[in-house]
Amino acid sequence: MVFSSIPFLFFFFPLFLILYYIVPFKIKNYILLIFSLVFYAWGEPVYIFLMIFSSFINYLAGLLIDKFDNKKKRKLILVISIIINILILGFFKYADFFIEIVNGIIGINIDKLELGLPIGISFFTFQAMSYVVDVYRKEVVHEKNFLIFMTYISMFPQLIAGPIVRYETVSKELYDREINLNNFSLGLKRFMLGLFKKVLIANNVGYLFSVISGMDNLSVLLAWLGIIAFTIQIYFDFSGYSDMAIGMGKMFGFNYLENFNYPYIAKSITDFWRRWHISLSSWFRDYVYIPLGGNRVPVRRHIMNLLIVWSLTGLWHGASWNFVLWGVYFGVILIIEKYLIGGYIEKMPSWAQHLYTMLIVTISWVFFSITDIGEAVRYLGIMFGIGSSGFMDSSTLYLLRTGLVLIAMGVLGSTKRPVKEHERISR
Repeated sequence: MVFSSIPFLFFFFPLFLILYYIVPFKIKNYILLIFSLVFYAWGEPVYIFLMIFSSFINYLAGLLIDKFDNKKKRKLILVISIIINILILGFFKYADFFIEIVNGIIGINIDKLELGLPIGISFFTFQAMSYVVDVYRKEVVHEKNFLIFMTYISMFPQLIAGPIVRYETVSKELYDREINLNNFSLGLKRFMLGLFKKVLIANNVGYLFSVISGMDNLSVLLAWLGIIAFTIQIYFDFSGYSDMAIGMGKMFGFNYLENFNYPYIAKSITDFWRRWHISLSSWFRDYVYIPLGGNRVPVRRHIMNLLIVWSLTGLWHGASWNFVLWGVYFGVILIIEKYLIGGYIEKMPSWAQHLYTMLIVTISWVFFSITDIGEAVRYLGIMFGIGSSGFMDSSTLYLLRTGLVLIAMGVLGSTKRPVKEHERISR
C-alpha cells in the first residue's frame, strides 16, 4: 500500500484518523501500532514477524545495555545487536547479490534465493540500530515499554521511504504530544503538497523517462531530456513521500525532522548532500563516518573513510553494482572537492557553481536509474554524442513539446520561488 493509492487515501487513512482522534490519548499509540502493522501486512503478512523479531532484539539490547555498567559487556551487547541487524538486512536484501558475486568469483552456480524484499526493511533496521547505538552512547534513555518501542519502529508514515526517524526525535512525543486542529491543518497541507509532488509531477515525468529510456535509438537532446526527466522524478518522488510522512506525523502530533532542503539549488556536491535525503546522510555521518575517524585522521585514511561510507550509501539504495558505482562516484567527487577544487568552486560565479553541481548530479542519476552498468555507460555516451542518432530528431521534438510544461513545473518546483511567491501573496 502506498500513500497515493486509492485504498490508502479513501479507506485506510480516513478510518485510522477517525479512530485515532476519538480514543483517549493513552490508547492512541496502540491504535497507531495496530494500523501500522496492518499497513505493513498489506504487502506481505509473513514479514510482520520479521519486524516484531527485529524490534524485540533491539528493544532487548537497549534494556541490557542500560542494565550493565561494565563497558565490555555493554559493548558486546551493542556489537551482537548490530551483527544481528546487519545479518537480517543482508539476508533479505543482499543475499542474491552476494550469491551472484560468489558465483562469479569461484565459478560455481549457487541458486539464488529470490526472497521477496520486506518493505521498509532498510528504514526500520537503520532506525533500530541508531536507537541501540544512542542508548549505548547514553544519548537517549532506553524504552521500557515494548509496545511503545514497536510503535516507534513501525509507524507507517515513515515506514516505506523515510525519513529515518531517530528515537530521540520522538521519544518525548510518544508519551506527550500536541494533537489539535492547528497541527492537523498544518499536517494536512504538508501531506497534500507531497501528494501533489508524487502524483502530478513525479509519476508523469517518470513516465516520460520510461518512454525515452525504452527507445532503441536516441538523439543527444533526447537522452538529456530523459535524464533531466528522471532528475525531476526522483526528487519529487522522494521528497513527496517525505512531505507526506512529515505531514501525517504532524497530524498525529509528531514533529519529524526535514529530509530535503531544496537540494537542486545547491552550489557544490558537498552542499547537495547537506540538502538531499538529510536523514540518511546524517545517519551515515553519525554512525559510520565519525566512528571511522571522520576527517580527523591522515589524508589517506580520510579518503578511505569517504569511499567506505559512500560505497555503503550506494549499496543501501539497492543490491546491485550500479548503486555501488553511484555511491563511489559521489565519494570520488567529494574527495576531489575537498582536496583539489573546493577553493576554485567557491570563487566561481553563483550560476556557474549551480551549473557545475547540477551537471554532476544529473550524470549520477544515469547510474542510479539504469541497473545494467553497460547500458548506463551507453546512455551516458549518447548524452555526449557517442553512439547517438544525431543531435535531434522528430521523436525529440515531439517528446520535448509534450513534456516541456511538465519539465518546467519540475524545475520551478525544485526551487524556493513557489514558496516565496506564496508567502508574498499571503501577506
